Amino acid sequence: MAILEARNIGKTYGGVVALKDAGIHVEAGSVHALLGENGAGKSTLIKIMSGAVAPDRGRLMLNGQDVRFRNTAEAAAKGVAVVSQELNLFPDLDVLANLYPVTGPRRGPFLDRAAMAEAAEPVLEQLGLRVSPRTPVGELSLAQRQLVEIARALLTGPRVLILDEPTSALEQASADRLLNVVRVLREHQVGVVFVSHILEEVMALSDVITVLRNGQVVMDAEDRRALSMPEVVTAMLGDRPVSARAEAPQAASRDGRTSGGAGEAGRTAGGELKIVNAGSRGVLTGVSLTVRPGEILGLAGLAGSGHQATLELVAGLRRADTGEVRLPSGRPAPRGLRRSIAAGVAVVSGDRRRYGLMLDKPIWENIAQVRAVALGRDGAFLRRAGLRARARDHGERMSLKCASVDQRTGLLSGGNQQKVVLAKWLDADPSVLLLDDPTRGVDVGAKAEMHTLIRSATQAGTVTLLCSTDVEELASLCDRVAVFYRGEVVATLEGDDLDQHRILEIMNTGRE
Repeated sequence: MAILEARNIGKTYGGVVALKDAGIHVEAGSVHALLGENGAGKSTLIKIMSGAVAPDRGRLMLNGQDVRFRNTAEAAAKGVAVVSQELNLFPDLDVLANLYPVTGPRRGPFLDRAAMAEAAEPVLEQLGLRVSPRTPVGELSLAQRQLVEIARALLTGPRVLILDEPTSALEQASADRLLNVVRVLREHQVGVVFVSHILEEVMALSDVITVLRNGQVVMDAEDRRALSMPEVVTAMLGDRPVSARAEAPQAASRDGRTSGGAGEAGRTAGGELKIVNAGSRGVLTGVSLTVRPGEILGLAGLAGSGHQATLELVAGLRRADTGEVRLPSGRPAPRGLRRSIAAGVAVVSGDRRRYGLMLDKPIWENIAQVRAVALGRDGAFLRRAGLRARARDHGERMSLKCASVDQRTGLLSGGNQQKVVLAKWLDADPSVLLLDDPTRGVDVGAKAEMHTLIRSATQAGTVTLLCSTDVEELASLCDRVAVFYRGEVVATLEGDDLDQHRILEIMNTGRE
């Protein structure tokens, strides 16, 4: 018998059907993969199973009994814990307070922080999170915050654990540790719902697979051993092509001879971005890179290896102790994000809730934030009709799934929210496009669409730098990839040398 079962679930948001007669049943000691492309309904079904959202119709059953959770705390109290793709942490509180947000061990009327820390220590060690429990969560990296969220769920001792893109922000070693934890949970008869856009993880870890498409179940709890990856992708996308490179007009060849790469049109569109002997104490040593307009340069490395610090140098978020960064205009990169934006630098973060969006505002208002509001390019008096029209143009070009550009951004799926983040920066027509894990938590179909948009922007003469935890994305999207190890660039791969296996090996060893 299933521990947790959802039957004939229906949910509609403002006229948009998110789920139609959808369902899933979670068995004890089983890893049940829940897959689907962007907007397929995965996040909505997860929110319903974990008490964050109430269904319009259908049944939710726990241990064979009908149940309707009022909130996630009630679901967790009854054994259903969720690790959301959108992190729900308190940045001003320390790690320990975030691990026990509702209640914890007490000594009389007071929380017993010593007992809390003692209980949390083995879980944090198992996940490889080595930070002080007194560290404010706001000071942690995205990967560390992801592990705090996971640890918080594990400390509830769940019977059902729902993991929504749990490895998307993690470097490989941390992801491997988490996947081993999932295997241990399976041995202890915990039912795991596993949502991931990394299909290699799904095929290696899951026991059964359910696929949603357009809010409906198109593959229902099929045995993973009987499925191939192409069959799973076909179930997710139907006849839609997976390859963004195949969809992009005049897609880039790695030697740069076509307009999608560092071609002639791109070279004449502006100057080069130059990083010359840049160093940042304890993080970077003597980094020198040149990126041509019309070229996508990937920055690869394990967490803390220097690739993200390099992105921060260009964005004005980090100071170089030695060397310099010169923008395509020939001017030194300014300090501070505001000045960098004014100088033509765009920063697209995969952490859309923290850095990217105003979730309580409509789509058009988010898209207008950089060009019209921050840069003031539309004059002192903004005309709503014009801003909405431009937002509609971006939405159509990006295949944004929404009722209208007046829809509240927080009601969009994660992948569509990320498209809005990209749209607001492309709306400003930047000369430098910095991408920090831009497709984090985005399914294969939406990722393909975003890759097409990134290539199109680069083809127009933009200098593009891409940091990504997805090695396959680096290998398929970039013209060149600079691999970082312990603060230095140890290899630059291009042409036939550029493949994900080689990137991964150099990231972990520091040598080819």
